[in-house]
Amino acid sequence: MRNREFVIEALIRVAGFSAIFFVVLIFLFLMREGVPAFWETSAGNFFGERWYPNEDLFGTLPLILGSLLVTLGAVVIALPLGLATAVFIRELAPGWLREILKPLVEILAGIPSVVLGFLGMVAVSPLVREWLNVPTGLTAFTGSLMLAYMSLPTIISVADDAIDAVPKAHRDGALALGATHWQTIWRVVLPAARSGVIIAVMLGIGRAIGETMAVMMVTGNAARIPQEWNALFFPARTMTATIAAEMGEVAQGSTHYHVLFAVGILLFAVTFVINAIASLVVIKGGPRRGGRLMG
Repeated sequence: MRNREFVIEALIRVAGFSAIFFVVLIFLFLMREGVPAFWETSAGNFFGERWYPNEDLFGTLPLILGSLLVTLGAVVIALPLGLATAVFIRELAPGWLREILKPLVEILAGIPSVVLGFLGMVAVSPLVREWLNVPTGLTAFTGSLMLAYMSLPTIISVADDAIDAVPKAHRDGALALGATHWQTIWRVVLPAARSGVIIAVMLGIGRAIGETMAVMMVTGNAARIPQEWNALFFPARTMTATIAAEMGEVAQGSTHYHVLFAVGILLFAVTFVINAIASLVVIKGGPRRGGRLMG
């Protein structure tokens, strides 16, 4: 019996350390291939406003701003929808409907991104062009719509689990004090599940900012700085789409090759910062024993 427990513990320990080991290997590989770009190009060129590799212009600012624009648009769309859906499934829907909706949400997460990108090109893009009266439907807004759809299953599932983890005594206590069902949800359940909801949002952001194929197919891939107030309705280009579109054609060992890996380092750093902020918010928030009732 002891030998069996020792083997199981050893396997679990190896699996845990191997995950960390693989992440470190990926980071080291990115550093090896991407760091040369920082002395092969000047800082002004690397963080410039123009991305034209054929003319040795490697300005990543349009790519960074394009990624942020598309991702923030997706979060603005997906966050209220995902949170409202999770509340409905867990707190408002009858049991039989909950048993149907929960598996359906899980199925949505399994749809390949390239299929969603093709759907965005042939169905969503024409609707955006006609309804918004813009020259092309391949815009940052179209990318935000598709990313919001792709982020919804993650946000809904994690937020639903966080809401379900709130003890029933919290709800019963609030109702016993005279709170309505909605006041109980808004003032007690959601504050108590805040850490899980924040994690759900951050995982959704991570899914959105790291997506490649769907974004590359529907955003128009124009490396331009969003300066207009309606920049969301113009084509944009993200860091992930740039890497996917150009890595297959670039000469290995060239400056362009190293710059693409440097863009990958930037993407890695952005993802790391997002996860770090989420962890800090959760740690500082601490355990919530419930919200404050207000009439």
